[in-house]
Amino acid sequence: MADAGPDRAAAWFAALGWEVFGFQRRAWEAYREGRSGLIHSPTGSGKTLAAWLGPLTEPGQGPGLKVLWITPLRALARDTARSLAAAAEAVDADWRVELRTGDTPQSARTRQRRRPPDALVTTPESLSVMLSYADADNLLGGLRCVVVDEWHELLGSKRGVQLQLCLARLRRLAPRMVTWGLSATLGNLEQAMAVLLGPERPGELIRGAVPRDIRIRALVPPEVERFPWSGHLGTRLLPRVVQALESGGTTLFFTNTRSQAELWHEALCAARPDWRDSIALHHGSVDRAGREGIEAAIAAGGLRCVVCTSSLDLGVDFSPVEQVIQVGSPKGVARLMQRAGRSGHRPGVPSEVLCVPTHAFELVEIAAARRAREAGRIEARTPPVLCLDVLAQHLVTLAVGGGFTEAEALEEARATHAFAALTDSAWGWVMDFVTRGGEALSAYPQFRKVVREGDRWTVADRNIARRHRMAIGTIASDAAMTVRWSSRNGGRLGTVEESFIARMKPGDRFLFSGRLLELVRVREMTAWVKAARRGGRTVPRWQGGRMPLSTELADTVVELLADPAGAAGPEMAAVRGLIEVQSRWSRLPSPDELLAERVRTREGHHLFLYPFAGRLVHEGLATLLAWRLSRRQPATFTLSFNDYGLELLSPDPFADDAGNLPAALDPGNLADDLAACVNVSEIARRQFRDIARIAGLVFPGYPGSGKTARQVQASSGLIFDVLVRYDAGNLLLDQARREVLEGQLEFRRLRQTLQEAGKRRLVVVDTPRLTPLAFPLWAERLQSQVISTEDWRTRVRRAAERLEKAAGRGKSDDHAADRLAG
Repeated sequence: MADAGPDRAAAWFAALGWEVFGFQRRAWEAYREGRSGLIHSPTGSGKTLAAWLGPLTEPGQGPGLKVLWITPLRALARDTARSLAAAAEAVDADWRVELRTGDTPQSARTRQRRRPPDALVTTPESLSVMLSYADADNLLGGLRCVVVDEWHELLGSKRGVQLQLCLARLRRLAPRMVTWGLSATLGNLEQAMAVLLGPERPGELIRGAVPRDIRIRALVPPEVERFPWSGHLGTRLLPRVVQALESGGTTLFFTNTRSQAELWHEALCAARPDWRDSIALHHGSVDRAGREGIEAAIAAGGLRCVVCTSSLDLGVDFSPVEQVIQVGSPKGVARLMQRAGRSGHRPGVPSEVLCVPTHAFELVEIAAARRAREAGRIEARTPPVLCLDVLAQHLVTLAVGGGFTEAEALEEARATHAFAALTDSAWGWVMDFVTRGGEALSAYPQFRKVVREGDRWTVADRNIARRHRMAIGTIASDAAMTVRWSSRNGGRLGTVEESFIARMKPGDRFLFSGRLLELVRVREMTAWVKAARRGGRTVPRWQGGRMPLSTELADTVVELLADPAGAAGPEMAAVRGLIEVQSRWSRLPSPDELLAERVRTREGHHLFLYPFAGRLVHEGLATLLAWRLSRRQPATFTLSFNDYGLELLSPDPFADDAGNLPAALDPGNLADDLAACVNVSEIARRQFRDIARIAGLVFPGYPGSGKTARQVQASSGLIFDVLVRYDAGNLLLDQARREVLEGQLEFRRLRQTLQEAGKRRLVVVDTPRLTPLAFPLWAERLQSQVISTEDWRTRVRRAAERLEKAAGRGKSDDHAADRLAG
């Protein structure tokens, strides 16, 4: 289509009654001029066509693969391929658009290598696999453009590092190739573009012309408890949620965890049995075939409501979706904007999200999210650097795919943001690792993967090559056990974590995939189940379910609490009573002050501290403070923490803790003190499992006969112990420790919290009883303890009622402490 160009694209838009936005024209022109860059525009505003129509309408293109479209999710890949193909047909481009993911049959992959399509939609992992074939240069050497969709989702992970290395290789194979990223809801745009393109490579940042109109509102209950607590799901608002579903059209109903999704799905179906066929459940552990069927039903407008998690966060175009409901705190501004953008997924149509609080403080967080969005406070994604396990895997990939010269591979690595600071000694260590297994493992042949052939490094062993291709990827997967029907031809329902099934015995019931199931038997890595009609049940809990509050959202929460009179909106009006009690009994948090509270109860002496730095930081900080304070005076502490603060409980009075606290909050010697008080070595030993798998030290097994999590952990743990003993300078050990500090303890945020604490005035208040801020921390600790004489919920409810009386309201109703608890 030599005559096709931007005018052809504009004519198509005009025929549909669409407006060509200025940012789309700029993107088409930039592509024609051979420039790379990042397109940042809200979800549903036309980013895909901005990136696609430039290559699609470029004149004078021959046969072969011209565009590679990278997406982070397989579901997104399927939808994107359909959209790209539809656009190609609309502008009369004779292009074949095909899909290449882990689900693509081997016959189709082989055909694509022999007869490439014009455009291929794929994932970072599948791109790595393509580079592992000797004919990769024939398939990829003619590339004109690589588009990385949802770049913000890859930027902060090892998958993003893997993609950076792949792009560096592609630029060598296809020197004329340009790179474009697509992103929404991201705070560090300039850095995101620099990471995508590599150091010192010029790029153009193109912003969408019209900010998306996002309307954030809360489902405010008629009465709000002044002593909120979490621990059970707040379905007290279920009748009003049902009302919203009745009037809102097709709804995506987001929860923050898969467990919550299972429970809310059950609750909605019980409340409206006549809706059971039009309410679906979608999360990452539901079987892929089931998820695909749900996605097709959404696109066709055949469902009233889909209860889901982050599995539907990303940019699949579900135009029929008219409403988004978010249960619980969004935890971050970008996440709420991303989810809100699932509704009204058309240019010019506003997005709306209805937030359902599960306790009173979440009303403040909803108001804070709205204020932060209006002020443009969007979270940044921090790109990882020097992930040597990913580099080792990539070098073996290149060696399998025809080999590499050391000079070329080093140049490519340093052309990425992730390895721009790679030293000669670290490079030498990685080369020694992939060729000999490193110092401690050099005696074992299975770790000598890469060998020299002339001036190139290759993999000569076909078994090593085969096993490597099967293990390519950086996704840290949980230890998953397949759930299948014991009858019905053994149909697959999905996966749950091995640790959950390990606690069950045949006959136990659990809720999964929207069904009440009974465990029949466990064999190898499969749990065989049958339908259960009634009886008690548990709900699987998956790792990673508790996301910490982002810095941007936490800071805005403090601003609102510090000046509630100046905070308009129904949410802050609803929590006026809570704020009044907190102010009367203690003090309101402030950006300029660090609030601490002391109170004595029958349990002992409590110290509450409120840095508002997120759950992970407070977990590390609580442990650090307990260790530092106990060094000054021997003491035993019980710890509790949430997104707002932490609790230290001791049977004995704190020794002048007001004077000791500033010293305990000193950021000096932080890394050494954390290592002393937190068992970093043991946590790193577990973290090493994923590093060992990515680096190729542990093989997870062949399809259908994969190793159990216990086997993988045992193998990686054994290697970890060997390295600690015989190769203490192994750089993968150092990486494991760094990942523990940054990932599980948020070391940088913790250090920043301590530095800011030194600049703020420490205010210690002796309170007569638990305050509204302290009560959730007390309840959180109680939940984790074994209560033998009464259910912990009953105990918390009674305590809340006593505090309500002390606050002056009188006897609260029987459900006051439950109304929003979650």
